[in-house]
Amino acid sequence: MKRALIYFVVGTGIIFLINYLFMEVQDLGLELYYAIAFGFAWGLAYFLDDIKFSLFQKMGLSFGAMALLVAVGAVIFGLELAIPSIIKFSTVFVAYYLFASFRGNKSLRN
Repeated sequence: MKRALIYFVVGTGIIFLINYLFMEVQDLGLELYYAIAFGFAWGLAYFLDDIKFSLFQKMGLSFGAMALLVAVGAVIFGLELAIPSIIKFSTVFVAYYLFASFRGNKSLRN
């Protein structure tokens, strides 16, 4: 759990800095929200990368996390601006498990 939180913080920080330094930022709060979505996906994917979670549980928790991101984003920024957070979240989540699938033990933890 501690390492998953580290991945969340590091992922959020890296993406926010990249977007802030190299892209034109119009709404700082929105960029922070997108960075949190990225970090949340990275941390959650690492946390769920454990044999104690079944595929059904991994899918359910990831869909729940996406619903939470959309709900929070819709309340704060509106639904149109909240939708890209799902795309960022799901891209990172799928990429994590894609990279893990190339390993013999199907995990990036070990």
